[in-house]
Amino acid sequence: MLERADPPVIVLVRPQLGENIGKAARAMLNFGLTEMRLVTPRDGWPNPSAGPAASGADSILENAKVFESVADAVADCANVYATTVRKRGVTKPVVTPEQASREIHTQPGRSAILFGPERSGLETSDVALARAILTVPINPEFGSLNLAQAVILCAYEWSKGVDLATPTTEDLLPPAPQEELEGLIGHIETLLGPKGYFFPESRAEATRLTLRNVLTKPGWNHLEVRTLRGVLSALEKPPRN
Repeated sequence: MLERADPPVIVLVRPQLGENIGKAARAMLNFGLTEMRLVTPRDGWPNPSAGPAASGADSILENAKVFESVADAVADCANVYATTVRKRGVTKPVVTPEQASREIHTQPGRSAILFGPERSGLETSDVALARAILTVPINPEFGSLNLAQAVILCAYEWSKGVDLATPTTEDLLPPAPQEELEGLIGHIETLLGPKGYFFPESRAEATRLTLRNVLTKPGWNHLEVRTLRGVLSALEKPPRN
């Protein structure tokens, strides 16, 4: 039985703005990734602008490690993916975030995902260090993702393979008993009859059947049925002066 692989390392190569580093940290922690590595951030590190943008993901920033080169940052990683939407003159396998995530979960050794600077992306020399190119099917007329967006796409796909807590969902009420539904249908038919809705008589049975099908399809619960009956009762009353 294979042991679960370690989560991938997120490597930001020459990031420019502290705000973007913070937003990337926030994206990481949302989906359970905790290890960030920085390669020569433009404005140095730590960066006071990163904290507010992280919106609580301070642990990611506090534990972020800084490296002088991409090679140093991924020295302990056997599987390196370079994110880019452009061809860089390097012949390598090209995978989507989903494909890369499946590989990361199953292959031995640590994995790292490289993200380039905001303005220009990864250089050819950066991509050359990677095992594969990771790219997203994107609008060819507008292939512009910001750093945090790119990180969150990869982090989300990786998270599908682990047991993260799901948001609490509201318990759904069961469908109303047939007796209550019949009462609703009868109430509607009673109101529609005097209005000539079921005219001509030759089509009345088919019209009633269609109406029943419409009203039984949603699976109303008893509160919804009660609400609709209240609406109908209000419509029955004469207008208030």
